[in-house]
Amino acid sequence: MLGTLLKLLGVGIITVFVIGIVFSVIGAIFSISIGLVSFLLFRVAPFLLVGWVALRVIDKFRGRDALSDADRKWLDGD
Repeated sequence: MLGTLLKLLGVGIITVFVIGIVFSVIGAIFSISIGLVSFLLFRVAPFLLVGWVALRVIDKFRGRDALSDADRKWLDGD
C-alpha cells in the first residue's frame, strides 16, 4: 500500500512537471504571436496604409491608363 501511494505521488509530481512545461511552451508561443501581431499592426500597417492611400490619390490625379514614355518604351521592349 505504501508503494502504491509513493508511485501515485511520483506520477503526480511528474504530471505537474510536464503540465508546467507544456503551459510554458504554450505561453511562449502565445506571447511571440501577440508580439508579432502587435508589431505588424502598429509598426508596419500604418506605412502600408499611407502608401496605399498615396497611390490611390496619385492614380486618381494621373488617370488609370496614364503611362509615362519610359514605361511605354519598357513595355514595348525597345
